[in-house]
Amino acid sequence: MAMQVGESGDGEETPMSDINTTPLVDVMLVLLIIFLITVPVVLQTVPLTLPKVEFVANQNKPEDVNLSVRAVDGRCEVYWGLHPETADSLLQRATDTLAAYVRSVGGAGNINEENIPEVHIRGDINTPYRCVGGAISVMQRAGYPRIGFISEPPPHGSL
Repeated sequence: MAMQVGESGDGEETPMSDINTTPLVDVMLVLLIIFLITVPVVLQTVPLTLPKVEFVANQNKPEDVNLSVRAVDGRCEVYWGLHPETADSLLQRATDTLAAYVRSVGGAGNINEENIPEVHIRGDINTPYRCVGGAISVMQRAGYPRIGFISEPPPHGSL
């Protein structure tokens, strides 16, 4: 290992106290270039063009279930039409209603894309997700394959 020495003002050789920063700067520049090249590759996303949606009036079928969900004093309230339901009564009513509909069309083999019953959920804007999520979970356990949300469209032309 070598050490560079230089002369001091009195003629004696003393070690230099200056640090050679050139190799450090070279290494840092190389690392900077590597990160500049690799970061855009890591952060790449799939290019998507999201649709501009015009709201279309929903066609309700008689077999569709309309639920309203809201929270009052921290409690979740679920209404089937205008009748309040608990989680147990909602599951029982949903199961019975779906079973009766399947019998009325002649069995599960006669259900197709056009006549499959749907659940439409209206949630108050101040309702916590746990209330809406609970209603979704109960209706899925009852066997309803299609669950959607009803919303109020923005004023015409404000998309």
